[in-house]
Amino acid sequence: QIVATGICRSDDHVVTGGLVTAFPVILGHEAAGVVESVGQGVTSIQPGDKVIPLFVPQCGECSSCLSTKGNLCSKNDIGFGTGLMPDGTTRFTCKGKAIHHFIGTSTFTEYTVVHESAVAKIDSAAPLEKVCLVGCGFSTGYGAAVQTAKVEPGSTCAIFGLGGVGLSVVMGCKAAGASRIIAVDINSDKFAKAKELGATDCVNPKDFKKPVHEVLIEMTGCGVDYSFEVIGCTETMTAACQYNYGVSVIVGVPPAAQQITFDPMLLFTGRTWKGSVFGGWKSKDSVPKLVSDYMKKKFVLDPLITHTLPFTKINEGFDLLRTGK
Repeated sequence: QIVATGICRSDDHVVTGGLVTAFPVILGHEAAGVVESVGQGVTSIQPGDKVIPLFVPQCGECSSCLSTKGNLCSKNDIGFGTGLMPDGTTRFTCKGKAIHHFIGTSTFTEYTVVHESAVAKIDSAAPLEKVCLVGCGFSTGYGAAVQTAKVEPGSTCAIFGLGGVGLSVVMGCKAAGASRIIAVDINSDKFAKAKELGATDCVNPKDFKKPVHEVLIEMTGCGVDYSFEVIGCTETMTAACQYNYGVSVIVGVPPAAQQITFDPMLLFTGRTWKGSVFGGWKSKDSVPKLVSDYMKKKFVLDPLITHTLPFTKINEGFDLLRTGK
């Protein structure tokens, strides 16, 4: 049973065609709930457990699960968009017709069915309406900084895009001890919260006549040590980074059918360009620990929650997302 679900831009990407998956589909992937029942052979979860569904599963057997370097379990449905359970079936129907699952989770529903590898048991005292954000937005952003980029104390960082995920990157950079955290967004209304969560500078590209990466190089002297692309837009990625040892991390889901063209010299000179799925966390292992850290007040989630709506007003939630509120 889904108790609370966040709305993520990736859900909207499906609606607009930016992220391709099978239709008709029940969207939603950032949630928390209570287990109603379990199927035959399920041992790690039992009815009554408080859980978070995992859009990046952890089977524990594939090469990514077995490697210390990876976290994108081969049982994921992100790149494939089959909209089915691992056994090739769907568990949703409407008026006798099959409805597809969304990246193994489908949380915009009162009840969902997930595979055992795609759900994590969490602290029973955790407030589900807050820790649902650990199911995607918070973990994705925070982990991109502390886990994927491994931001070091004293470093300079730039974050492009200050939605829930981008603000979580800001929190991760601060937690990692970055000395300068430059938050970039075309919506200046986002700046107060970015500063509250640790940003030292805020930049609106619309305030300048030159490209924003040139502005950042002027601000820092040589570019930032770490940059984070949290929009799913392809222009600014590499250029904002220090030309020799800068690290640029793609955190936002890139829109389908867009290609990136870049000068190979950007990488030849030593920059690192990398992607980060779900913040690099091994989901089943890490989600319960992140929830425990939240319970120990090691990070906050409240500033990431702008509105709380009843489920019947989900379309109003999407309107708020699209208008940047």
